[in-house]
Amino acid sequence: MTRYAMAIRTANCVRCMGCVVACRAENDVPEGSSRNWIGQTELRGRFPHVGVDFVPGQCMQCEEPHCARVCPVGATSKDEDGVVRIDRDVCIGCRYCVLACPYDARFANHELGVADKCDFCTDRVRAGREPACVQTCPSRTRVFGDLDDPDSEISTLVASERTHRKKLEAGTEPKIFYIDS
Repeated sequence: MTRYAMAIRTANCVRCMGCVVACRAENDVPEGSSRNWIGQTELRGRFPHVGVDFVPGQCMQCEEPHCARVCPVGATSKDEDGVVRIDRDVCIGCRYCVLACPYDARFANHELGVADKCDFCTDRVRAGREPACVQTCPSRTRVFGDLDDPDSEISTLVASERTHRKKLEAGTEPKIFYIDS
C-alpha cells in the first residue's frame, strides 16, 4: 500500500515563491488563485534582531477529509494512494467542500465552474516524478514520499525529527508534517 505525505521544513523556506509559480503553471491554476501558498509568522525578537518565519501551506491531504464528507455528489474522494482528489467531471461547483475545509486549502475555480485544490500533482507522481512544488524548491523545503515505505526520505524524516501537524483538533489527521527546526 502507498500513503503519500509531505514534510515541510519551515526553516529552509526563503519565500522565493518558486513552489507557487510551478504549481500554477503545472496545474493551469487561474490568475488570482493558488493551490499552495507561503504564509508568514508575526515578527519575533527585539530590534535590531527581528525576523519572521515563512510557512508554506496547501491541502493537508487528510486521512479523514471533511471536504469529502460534505460533497453532495461524491466529486471529492481519496484515491488508492490516500490523495484527496476532485473529479471535475462530477463536481457541480456548490463549494460546500471549500467551506468545510478547516485549512482554507480549497478555492472555487471560476473558469471551470468547479472546486479546486492541491492533489500532490498526481499525474506527475504516477509518472515517477515529484510534485512540481517539490521539484522546483531550491532550498529543499518540501519532502514528498510514501509514509508506508520505511526507507523513504519522508518516513525517515517524520520518524527522526520533531514534527507537528496543523489543527489536529479538527479530527482530519492531515498528512502534511511541519518541521520548525
